Amino acid sequence: MTKQNPHIDYPQNVFISLRELLTMERFAQVMSLLSNRQKVKSVLGGKHASKLRGRGLDFEEVRNYVKGDDIRNIDWKVTARTKVTHTRVFSEEKEKPALIVVDQSKSMFFGSQKRTKSVVAAELAAVSAFRVLKQGDRVGGVVIADDGVDIIQPKRDRRNILRFLEKIVMRNQGLKDSVVESREDILKDAMVKIRNIVTHDYLVVVISDFNHYDAGVVRFISQIAQHNDVILAKVTDPMERKIPVAKFVAGDRKTQVTVDGRRKALRDHFETGFEEDYQQFQSQMKKHRIPVFSINTVDSIEEQLKDVFAGRKK
Repeated sequence: MTKQNPHIDYPQNVFISLRELLTMERFAQVMSLLSNRQKVKSVLGGKHASKLRGRGLDFEEVRNYVKGDDIRNIDWKVTARTKVTHTRVFSEEKEKPALIVVDQSKSMFFGSQKRTKSVVAAELAAVSAFRVLKQGDRVGGVVIADDGVDIIQPKRDRRNILRFLEKIVMRNQGLKDSVVESREDILKDAMVKIRNIVTHDYLVVVISDFNHYDAGVVRFISQIAQHNDVILAKVTDPMERKIPVAKFVAGDRKTQVTVDGRRKALRDHFETGFEEDYQQFQSQMKKHRIPVFSINTVDSIEEQLKDVFAGRKK
């Protein structure tokens, strides 16, 4: 996990570099954030995607048929009910700017096998940004750290993505020295700034482990989803789901605890608790028609995205 590259001065997979984030562009074609390109079993397919508009034509109204109208657009149900031929009118869909919110707080600075959650979140943010740009829409970002929030306003400009990625790298590499401040105040600040940017018909992608999101933040996300399309990506590490079959010490700068992973009852309780929390979170978001998918810190991000958007991943 701490293998060194002679050209960089930090442990790979623990921290991220701008050069590494720029290479994520090659994975942008793997995902599509437009619902009309999704497989039925995709995370954006079916009921979850019913709010996510595709690019193309947007339904406007039903009116009386006029000679010259495309007969393929005749609304046969209305025609049968009124005994008068009606046609459906479509207008070209408006652009859909995107805001990518990425968590680079201390809880993301963890990885048990290959990469830290903060690195995976940074990679996914980069892939998402490049994907939106390729779709021809404006894209901006919000980087949430323990001691502040960085805002990059949405623009249809590759240089804007570069600024966003630079902010991610700065916050990511600052995790080694960061001190956790008032998490509640930081999140409130982030919510205010997001609300000032996101009005209507935005795509908002939130990438986090969602370990510190209370009822107030969940309520804020659901409010944003009333007039915008929201997708949540939960970054997880295998050790959050299953603890090693061994006795070990875990802790942070303030507290240390001894965990006896040899006890099966403890391991089962640990795994059940993770699954229940995740399913509860998914169910809560489903009520607001907000799709949630998970990305882990071990498998290739390319293969995981293929699974998620092809409907192969649970």
